[in-house]
Order: sequence, then structure tokens, then C-alpha cells
Amino acid sequence: MSHPPIRWNQSPLGRRQFLFDAASGLGGVALASLLADEQRLTANEEIKTPIRPVIRPEAPLARRPTHFTPQASRVVMIFCSGAVSHVDTFDYKPELMKRHGQPLPGAEKLVTFQGEQGNLIAPQWPFKPRGESGKMISDLLPNLADLADDICFIHSMTAKSNTHGPGENQMSTGYTLDGFPSIGAWVSYALGSESADLPSFVAIPDPRGVPQTGSNNWNSAFLPAAFQGIPFNADKPIANLARPAEISASTEAATLDFLKRLNEQHLRQHPDDTNLAARIASYELAARLQLRAVEVSDLSRESEETQTLYGVLDSNPIKAGFGRNCLLARRLLERGVRFVQLFNGSYAMGEGVGNWDGHKTLKSQYEVHAPILDQPAAALLKDLKRTGLLEDTLVVWVTEFGRMPTFQKGASGRDHNPKGFTCWLAGAGVKRGFSFGATDDFGHTAIDQPTTIYDLHATILHLLGLDHERLSVYHNGIERRLTDVHGHVLKQVLTS
Repeated sequence: MSHPPIRWNQSPLGRRQFLFDAASGLGGVALASLLADEQRLTANEEIKTPIRPVIRPEAPLARRPTHFTPQASRVVMIFCSGAVSHVDTFDYKPELMKRHGQPLPGAEKLVTFQGEQGNLIAPQWPFKPRGESGKMISDLLPNLADLADDICFIHSMTAKSNTHGPGENQMSTGYTLDGFPSIGAWVSYALGSESADLPSFVAIPDPRGVPQTGSNNWNSAFLPAAFQGIPFNADKPIANLARPAEISASTEAATLDFLKRLNEQHLRQHPDDTNLAARIASYELAARLQLRAVEVSDLSRESEETQTLYGVLDSNPIKAGFGRNCLLARRLLERGVRFVQLFNGSYAMGEGVGNWDGHKTLKSQYEVHAPILDQPAAALLKDLKRTGLLEDTLVVWVTEFGRMPTFQKGASGRDHNPKGFTCWLAGAGVKRGFSFGATDDFGHTAIDQPTTIYDLHATILHLLGLDHERLSVYHNGIERRLTDVHGHVLKQVLTS
């Protein structure tokens, strides 16, 4: 084939020129594509500007507006530390019963957190249909099972870690690492408090002690310290609130009044000192707490019928203590506390002794833990419903991950399983008697609508009228969110 001759003013295209032109052309195409994407995203309103709440230093807990109309005004999160076995409680698996004693298909000699797994083991308690919905729940938690028609179950939850500490961190903060604000702190940061005399966020540790990562679960990290959770329970009230016996009430009042005048004078001289304003607000809240915390913790004001409902008078001191904590939670919620984190189980007593970490002897350990949780937690749900608080209160039940459908080799307990487990919601804005998502036939892996903790957090914020993609704080050059860059609102579980 002949080629046209090259004219005198036309030189062949050199290799360098070709590569330069090609790179420039591709760069132009890429830039045009990016600009088009940006224009398209803007047109679809998918680029969302951050919303950072305006915090008044002199009133950091002042009530702040929601991003849109909320369905919930407050949240109580019941956190069962130690990882409750979903296959023994809420996740009914007939195939697991049929295959009892057989290897987990496709996973022979499976090694998990503590080592090699044995065979599939059926639930240790029988399952029965509950309520009008017919939801299958085990006999381990009969009082909660009776409330199946009020509960929205999420059976396809997944977590990033199979270790308790990082697992607790992720469930409470969205991150497996230390140093991130808890969800309660985010809610307090976004919305402030509905009460002038009580904290916006209260953490209630189990009567037996604190969870494994302790204050990580209620810390404020790089959010202002005013938004961290205040930890106390019914048996251990807030420390250092009582007036020393040697100081009279009139002396204390005069001292506080004098201190207030000095602070106000100093603040007038230094109006831009926001740290001082925040400290003054903190001290004033502490002073008000001296009066209000005593009142809210005084459970003797409750009727004997109510105390009996919660198990406050039970002969088991730990169950009675958790019952008092659940009753305290209700009293805090009705007095305007925005977020209550209620813990069941602690790590001070060792593996599985004071928590749900059933590795070695799951059945005997769970028969201790279940009654402590069951009646008081069910009473809280019933009481919120009876008083009408459930209409705008969101109840969230969580645990850091689930457990295996097998027993550990050489043991009578189940190892950690973050691949699929159950959490549930009840109350404001969520469907009742509803189940979302599913694990496989054995309860090992989420296969239908796999869900993340990011999704759970996004849904909680959504019900509170907050956009999880926009609620943020600028920290160390990064726009930080509770849900990081992840999470989708679980619209399928919402009533609207």
C-alpha cells in the first residue's frame, strides 16, 4: 500500500511529542469527566456540606435544632458486653438443629478466634413462636420474647473485629481503634440537652463493673469534653457531689455565690475566653446536679408495683442491681437526658463469669446471665410503652458481635463470630414485629441484606433527625463523622 508523501513543511510525529500529546489529551478527558461528575453530583444534591453545630461556650448543652423532623427525641442503648450468642436467643435456625453434631459444611477444621472449631451444635434452649407475629425466640429470654411484637430485629449485622475491645469500640464509636467519640457524645454534640439540670448523655455501668474498654464506650475524644457521657448507676451515684459534713449549707451557698461573681467579673474582662465560659458552665451544671442527681436516683419514689416489675426487690443482688439501673434509665429519659447507654455485663470478673463471653461452658454461664438481663430489660420496654415515652424514645439492643454455630473443639461453648449476628430496635420510628436481613442456614454468615454498624449508627442518627453524612467536626485536617465515609440508613426498618 502506498502512502502520501510528506510535504516539505510537515515533519513526522516524534515519540516524545506523541507521548506528550497523548498524556495531555487523556488528562483533558479525565478533567472533563471529573468536571462533568461534579456538575452531575451537584445537580443531584449528592455533595453535602458538613453541618457543625454552633456551640455556645457559656451553654454547651443548650438545645440545638435537628437537621430535619425527627421521629425520636431520645435513645436508650442496652449494650450486652461479651457477645451474646444470636443462635441461642433470637436467630432461629432449624437446619442447625437438623445438622447437630455434624461439621459446618465447607469449613472443616475451621480456626477462629480461640482456635479450632468442633461440630455444629443446636441451640441450647428451645425456640417457640411469640406474639401475633409468630416470631421464633428461645426460652432463654422469656420476658423479652413476650415483647416480640414490639421489636424490630436486625439479623444480618456484621462487625469488623472478632476481639472484644475493638468490637466494643466499633459498636460504641464506629471505629475499632481507641480515640474516637462515642455515639452518645455525637448525639449530645449535635442536639444538646433537653434538661438544664442533668447531663445530655449518661452511661450506666453494670452492677458488676465496667465493660472491657471502659470509658471508651462513653468518651468524647476530640469532641469538646462537655459531651462525654457521665458514668454512674443506681448503686454508685455521681462521685463528689455531696457537700462535706463540716461545711454548712449556708456557707456553701455563700461561697458559690461569691465564686459566681468572681467568674462573671473575669469573663467580662476577657469576653473571648471560651475555655473560661465552658468551665463556668460545667461548674454550674455540677452545682445543679447536686440537687437533681439525688432526686433522679431516689428509686424509693417509685411504687412497689413498679419496683417489682423491674426486679428491684429480687433476691439475686446482681439482678436487683441491674433492675435498679433499668429503672434509673427510665427516670433519666423522662427527665430530659438525651442518650442513655445501659450496660449488661462487665469484665472485672473474668471470661464469661460476669459477661456473655461463653467460650467454655456457655449453657451454665448463660443461665446465670439471662435472668439478670431479661426481666429488667423487658420491664424497661414495657414501662416506656405504658408511660407513652416509647412513642418518641428509641430503644437499641446491641452486643459487640455474635458467636459461632459450632462449639469450640474440646469445649462446651461458642467462639466469637463477627460475620453475622443480631441486634434489635424498638420504639420511635421503627417497625414492630418485623425482621430484617438473615444469616445463612446455620447462623454463621450474613447473606441477606448484610448490615454494618455504620448502617446502625446512620439509622439511629436519622431517627433523631440528623444526617449522618453531614454531622461532622473538623479535627486534624479531616472532617470527621460518626460513620466515617460509610453507612446507609436502613429505610426498610422504618415506619416512614
